[in-house]
Amino acid sequence: MRCRLQSFLAASNAIKIASASASTVSQAESEKFAKLADHWWDPKGPFRPLHQMHPTRCQFIKSTLCNHFNRDPSLSNPLEGLRILDVGCGGGLLSESLAKMGATVLGIDVSDEGIAAATAHASLSPNPLSSLITYHKSTVEDLAQKQPESFDAVIASEVIEHVESLDTFAGALTKLTVPGGGAVVSTINRTPRAYALAIVAAENILQWVPKGTHDWEKFITPDELVLLFEHLDNNDNNEKEKENGRLRVEHITGMIYNPLKGTWYLDSDVGINYIAFFVKR
Repeated sequence: MRCRLQSFLAASNAIKIASASASTVSQAESEKFAKLADHWWDPKGPFRPLHQMHPTRCQFIKSTLCNHFNRDPSLSNPLEGLRILDVGCGGGLLSESLAKMGATVLGIDVSDEGIAAATAHASLSPNPLSSLITYHKSTVEDLAQKQPESFDAVIASEVIEHVESLDTFAGALTKLTVPGGGAVVSTINRTPRAYALAIVAAENILQWVPKGTHDWEKFITPDELVLLFEHLDNNDNNEKEKENGRLRVEHITGMIYNPLKGTWYLDSDVGINYIAFFVKR
């Protein structure tokens, strides 16, 4: 394991030297999801697994942010007053749920089709809800240049395994988060179990999602995710300053699918799907 982590760090450093301003956008991934834009809100369509997982990731986000910001989770709008960024918002599934909790939400995506689907669905919502959500086509790195340290919480759910430059992506999430704020990242672990269930079973056998939705080699382990954020080079020559302004992991939790009930639940097992919370210190 130690050798694997050292190899990851070496590769990460190489990326920083060769492509410090590399784009996070994979054209192939963008086109893939653009073709599915009409199905974002279909709970029985190609995003069925995401719809099934959605209540569980919202449970984690709500409880974690309420705990961090000293909010009462029993309130109908516990996230009121918080400005949250939904990175890779797609059709707006998570953005709308965050707005229902009272947050002011900006959803960004690189797909015109995804932004159109999100905007159209939000327009069907009651005015108080739709007034809390704004959608904008943008890469996360472009937004970080325009609006640094603008969000109390930044969320990238089921996104990082589809981006092109991990280093640029992590740096942008960090830059967008206010000091003392938090970031939530959910993704898929790179394990044989994840390959068997997320790709072989979900894509090829059960056909819950289109073939080619995931690339096992782009999955990231929890250790690699933590190292990615905690070893970012912030280009500051002051060693003490380098330790400030980074996203530090607070906790990581697994998300487990129960095939008999068709539901998800939080668990200590991070072998397949997991969700992590970081705080900017």
